[in-house]
Amino acid sequence: MGKERFDVLDGWRGVSILLILAAHLFPLGPKAWELNVATGILGMVFFFVLSGFLVTHFLLTRYGLVDFLIRRFFRILPLVWLYMTLMFLMSPVTLEVWLAHFMFYGNYPPEKFIATTPHIWSLCVEVHFYIGIAVLVGLFNKRGLMLIPVLLIAFTLLRVVNGAHYSIITHFRIDEILAGAMLALIYNGKVSSAFRILVSHASFTVTFVLLLISCHPDSGFLCYLRPYFAAILVGTTLFNQSTFVAGLLQNKVLFYIATISFALYVIHPFLMTTWLGTGGDLEKYAKRPLLLALLFLSAHLSTFYYEQKWISLGKWISLKLRPGTALELK
Repeated sequence: MGKERFDVLDGWRGVSILLILAAHLFPLGPKAWELNVATGILGMVFFFVLSGFLVTHFLLTRYGLVDFLIRRFFRILPLVWLYMTLMFLMSPVTLEVWLAHFMFYGNYPPEKFIATTPHIWSLCVEVHFYIGIAVLVGLFNKRGLMLIPVLLIAFTLLRVVNGAHYSIITHFRIDEILAGAMLALIYNGKVSSAFRILVSHASFTVTFVLLLISCHPDSGFLCYLRPYFAAILVGTTLFNQSTFVAGLLQNKVLFYIATISFALYVIHPFLMTTWLGTGGDLEKYAKRPLLLALLFLSAHLSTFYYEQKWISLGKWISLKLRPGTALELK
């Protein structure tokens, strides 16, 4: 249960970023079919479910709250803040825009994103989740994580009441992260074993089809069940790692893509605004191989020669602070 790395989840992370890149970089059908929108939503729901699972699993099985916060922020902030700084230096913006980005509230209206930062909304949702779950654990220790099922249902009902099929606003999207957090509770045996039986015996094919439908903007009421379908789908491979699908997810290519996935996500909108992403359809898509090559090279360099140094520093600091921290989980 304390395993630090889940190979199947690395595979899903690789799938997630590939779906997002496909949605942003290629035409996936006639615009009227809205397949690009559906594919982007599919990639993001996997991204959020994985995040919710891993964060909650960490808090359930590892050292403490301070450790979690240090590691999380040293993981995401160095690259994101560097990226945003470079973007704003190239395209000067107001102080208000700087604050909305650096303090991660830009996903609330009025939106402050510019051409190279529309994707920062998802990191706003992530940071809000980190803060929320930190408050929960800070107040109630690990017992506070048992409120996750209640919060999950509550935020889904909030979406239903407001007709929010998909949104970049945190309280209309966070149930996707909470569904992953619920999966972590199931995985660690913190809720009824009936949930584990339900997830582990769910049909991958049926769940996959339902998830695909729920990601389409015209899916109707099924869209509100999207977080649950995604969590169950990931759970079927997590609990049944000897299956064919789980085997496909556990390969070196997806593992590598998963490793550089954060940098791929952060960097790609900038490249889309350069010469590589401009021109008519024929010219633009003819340049896609070059854009992708530069994107993967940039992400590789960022991951292994910039981000890793900050991640290692975060781990070192958390190790130094761990013995004496007053917020260590009990």
